[in-house]
Amino acid sequence: MLVLVVVTLGLLGTGLAVAALRRADENRAVQALEEQTHVVAKTVSAEIRRYASTLDDLAAAAGAQARLEASEFAAITAEVDRERFPGATGVSLIIPATTAQIPQLQAYWRARGASGLVLNPVPGADSHLFVVLLRSLDGATVSIGRDLAPAGAAVDALNLSRRTGRTTVSRAYVFLRDEDLPPEQRQLSIIAATPVYSSSSAAADRDLFRGWMVLGVRGGDFLRESIGVVARNAVAVTLHDTSRAGEQTVLARWEPPDAVVGDIGPRTVAIDAPQRVWQLSVSATNHLLPGPPLHLEALTWLAGGIITVLLAVLTAAVTSSRDRALLRVDEATAALRDDITRREQVEEQLRRREEELVGFAGVIAHDLRGPLARISAYTDFLREEAAPGLDSEHREFLERVRGGTTRMQLLLDDLLDYATADNGSLRISRVDLGAVVADIIAERTGAPAEQVPHIAVGPLPVVDGDPTLLRQVLDNMIGNALKYTGPGQIPHLEITAQERGESWRVEVSDRGIGIPAGERDKIFAAFTRAGTSLGYEGTGLGLAIVQRIVERHGGHVGVDGNDHGGSVFWVTLPAVGSAPGALSPAALAV
Repeated sequence: MLVLVVVTLGLLGTGLAVAALRRADENRAVQALEEQTHVVAKTVSAEIRRYASTLDDLAAAAGAQARLEASEFAAITAEVDRERFPGATGVSLIIPATTAQIPQLQAYWRARGASGLVLNPVPGADSHLFVVLLRSLDGATVSIGRDLAPAGAAVDALNLSRRTGRTTVSRAYVFLRDEDLPPEQRQLSIIAATPVYSSSSAAADRDLFRGWMVLGVRGGDFLRESIGVVARNAVAVTLHDTSRAGEQTVLARWEPPDAVVGDIGPRTVAIDAPQRVWQLSVSATNHLLPGPPLHLEALTWLAGGIITVLLAVLTAAVTSSRDRALLRVDEATAALRDDITRREQVEEQLRRREEELVGFAGVIAHDLRGPLARISAYTDFLREEAAPGLDSEHREFLERVRGGTTRMQLLLDDLLDYATADNGSLRISRVDLGAVVADIIAERTGAPAEQVPHIAVGPLPVVDGDPTLLRQVLDNMIGNALKYTGPGQIPHLEITAQERGESWRVEVSDRGIGIPAGERDKIFAAFTRAGTSLGYEGTGLGLAIVQRIVERHGGHVGVDGNDHGGSVFWVTLPAVGSAPGALSPAALAV
């Protein structure tokens, strides 16, 4: 009877343990989805605010021009590119006109530098909205002069923006230029519009209204490029436009490739867009949810069965050993709980670290880069427009401001690179290091200089790695070798590689200022610079970024002294087929 009781209790306890494991996995999945939703929502909100802030700055800069020329428009929008503005198709200046005003409007903007402008009004309409200046960001060839009057969503957004004097986002619609694409290639898109007023007018003075500064954005590309890094393949995201009560319009949807949406209900978050209300819906995929715990359940049942049998045998054979056996079971249970607790603590630390990195990147990208970009833009404007009227001392002050913004921009770029160097998925492909080095040398030595550096490049291998990150590694190493050369000396560089087993050792040798032997183990730490580098510009982050990237590729970094003076910086990279996530021969044959 006692043996039967022991067996029953053992099986019951094992079943409860299996049920507890299932509930723990489900709770962790729900918590992970909540955290991913928070990160995605913060990223989307920050990007929307940055787009609106940039558009306001562009409109203000355009309004500050007494007579806006095509060349000035190009200079104002020069910093706007697809890398900084995911999903953006182009930034344009749109001017309203009646049919009777078309000849005068066309002649006016042709005289301002838009020599190829041909206004194409929509037949049968008397009110038109013409694109007179355009900077394309997606590589597509788009002719200016198009009439946006048929695009009802765009017209509504432009009218609302003019009435309120504020940035406005349109409803989702298919761009006129995309209507000729095959249905599977079309995307729902939006425009963000800001009215342009003369600088002498208040925002409410409609008599000095000059048009709209407009940024086009494809919804699907925006989601994929802006949240692809932070969301990775863990969640699927849908962006709805809920501005009209009771209606939800799907603005964009992004699902990671090779992912399946799980059974956990989606999480929704409201997103404030300029004069519209969006809703973000985030669903977990099979990469976020725990896999079927069948193996863990089987092990639990097996362990429980073994323990139950042992307890039954011991109980039947030696009743006096019952207390000792129960004590062992308690110890094993406590150890299991300790392991689970430690695992949850480690996971919590990893989640906090990831959130801190994302928050840091957001601060750098939005809170610091935005104001700095405006300072730089207005400084350049003063150098071009006001410098001739200033005395030499004031011009020197202006150049100091410009130099300071440039150094701060470099520092922000290095900080952002350092924060994200180990926080994104590697995009592994074949990388020809010889071609990468040749391209870097061409960029760094292309400008005329008093002294042409002597650079010798030996045969370099093809490796598996992330092309963008490996280029950053080589660019930092070559740039340092060129920069840290004594005054009046010609830089001498030698770039070589040697195969060592399953890895390649790539060396960049220079004859520069060198690094004391006692400091060579420290210079790869963040914000650390050698004593010999005083007087040279730098943030102390370049080598730390190099170390992070190389270690993520499974390699190592180091520096040795050069027998001819200077230093020999080296990195090891896995040979083809041995890098983390390396391409297989079958993948290359596809």
